[in-house]
Amino acid sequence: MNKLDTQYTDLLKTILTHGAEKSDRTGTGTLSIFGYTVRHNMKDGFPLLTTKKMAWKTMVTELIWFLRGDTNIKYLVDNNCNIWNGDAYQAYIKRYNKGEYVGKTKLLENSKKNRTLTEPFTMEEFIDKIKTDDEFAKKWGELGPIYGKQWRKWVRKTTRDEKIVEPGVYETSIDQIANLINELKTNPDSRRLMVNAWNVGELDQMVLPPCHYGFQVYTKELTIAERIKWVMENTDVELENLAITERAFHESTPQRSISLMWNQRSVDTFLGLPFNIASYGLLLEIIAKMVNMVPDQLVGSLGDTHLYLNHLNAANEQIGYQYSLDERRKMVTQEMFNEIYNGGDPSTLSHSEIDQWGIPRVKDREAFYLPKLEINSGNENWHLLELDEIINTFDPDITFKVKGYKSHPSIKAPLSN
Repeated sequence: MNKLDTQYTDLLKTILTHGAEKSDRTGTGTLSIFGYTVRHNMKDGFPLLTTKKMAWKTMVTELIWFLRGDTNIKYLVDNNCNIWNGDAYQAYIKRYNKGEYVGKTKLLENSKKNRTLTEPFTMEEFIDKIKTDDEFAKKWGELGPIYGKQWRKWVRKTTRDEKIVEPGVYETSIDQIANLINELKTNPDSRRLMVNAWNVGELDQMVLPPCHYGFQVYTKELTIAERIKWVMENTDVELENLAITERAFHESTPQRSISLMWNQRSVDTFLGLPFNIASYGLLLEIIAKMVNMVPDQLVGSLGDTHLYLNHLNAANEQIGYQYSLDERRKMVTQEMFNEIYNGGDPSTLSHSEIDQWGIPRVKDREAFYLPKLEINSGNENWHLLELDEIINTFDPDITFKVKGYKSHPSIKAPLSN
């Protein structure tokens, strides 16, 4: 089993064994632990779990949406990414119930004066309106100042700028991603290479406060041996006539590695975490290419790490095959049995009694090798381009592909929101 899938299934086992049962905002209930770290070496392959099939395009689409600074589900819906549909629809229903009666109109039965009644759209009707009606989408597809807004347009008030908010108070926006890229190019050893989505002043305007609320990157110089190894694994046709050592110090050859750590306050371990791992892995690859560095370590620092109670069966399925009592009894030899018991035989043992020999209850689901990321871009020299020149070329169907991805089938579980 690859190390990433092992880490993940170990986490599932830990929560199932030691998690505290807690209530939550969705009313579903969880098993929860606090404080967990996930670490992956990007040299081992792209961090896309293989013990269940992952929705690659959905993850890619959402990350592009964040990087565009977008907060309207129109882009997601147009690209068949539906993970934020429920949040947008709930926000619509809240506003409807408060008196904004935008919905479908029907004629009341037996009405002599042709009276009509307005009803809210169903979820399916609402999403169809988002797809087909740009004006409707502009108003009702907004999720508030969530991730993309904070990453690309964090608002601050200052004493000087061009946009007046009130006499003597001005407003400007901060592009944290652009600032990060610029700082990586000019001051890569800085300890301030961070992006934050937890804007306290705007939390009440968001449909959902950010679960993964910030990330930090860290760079270091590659050793000569590491540069040579990279050159040998990434041959540039234009540099083929140069000696290996000359290529290692060529201006186009990466001189640094870059690592990323994200912080997450609330972790939906079954549905959300595999998605988050892959998303931040892709973000690390994108940033590395933008600044011509080599992706190194991906680290997740996790707070309330939980399994929803209606995900427990799915989690057990992903962990692996559950041994029957008879199968476990057969793993206890007569010699093992006699070391503890006088007389009798293993066929009478219970699961808890068999546990004393350390015999597993589950046969882990076999994982596959991790895939490799392939970036299909019209211009390979991202580090020479402006940020939006790069992002505007991203296509969720074309730009990012995983080569050699093999997995077990997807495992369905209900979304709790």
